[in-house]
Amino acid sequence: MTKFFSKRTVGTVLVTGVLATVPLALATGTASAATHNWDAVAQCESGGNWSINTGNGYYGGLQFSQSTWEANGGTGMPHQASKEEQIRVAENTLQTQGPGAWPVCGQYLTVEEPAPAQAPAPAPAPAPAPAPAQEAPALPAEVQQYVDIAIPAVPAEVHQYIDVARGVAVEYGYGEQFDQVLNALPGV
Repeated sequence: MTKFFSKRTVGTVLVTGVLATVPLALATGTASAATHNWDAVAQCESGGNWSINTGNGYYGGLQFSQSTWEANGGTGMPHQASKEEQIRVAENTLQTQGPGAWPVCGQYLTVEEPAPAQAPAPAPAPAPAPAPAQEAPALPAEVQQYVDIAIPAVPAEVHQYIDVARGVAVEYGYGEQFDQVLNALPGV
């Protein structure tokens, strides 16, 4: 017999699991073997200004929303907290949301450590010769007319809205799905 679960049931179970897990994750502190370059993230997010408040709803050097700040152990306003406090909350955020919490600047999180010296790898076997190229058959005229449609450029203002929407999607744990949808849209 197959059982169906409503979205509400799945959502309730998911939220309950998160609510039960977050306090445990926050209680574990910020011990981590990884080295995080928060100064580089702050440079990318806010020009390195740890006390910035531009009025856009994101605060401090790491550009926290107030809800993310509070959900990950911050008190007061992020831009009024010390750099150390912002980093402590950022480590918690990293544990609960991953690097997607900083969709663009998260790339600067890890500091690459020198890799241990390794013996040189053996030379790879030669690649097989490529198959001769075949021309694709011509599309029927009724299909070709849709292929030839030019896609207009997306205005800069739209990209700003997309960036804000991506931030919200990441904040609620849907960053990957948002990017999949966005990548499927032509011209964006």
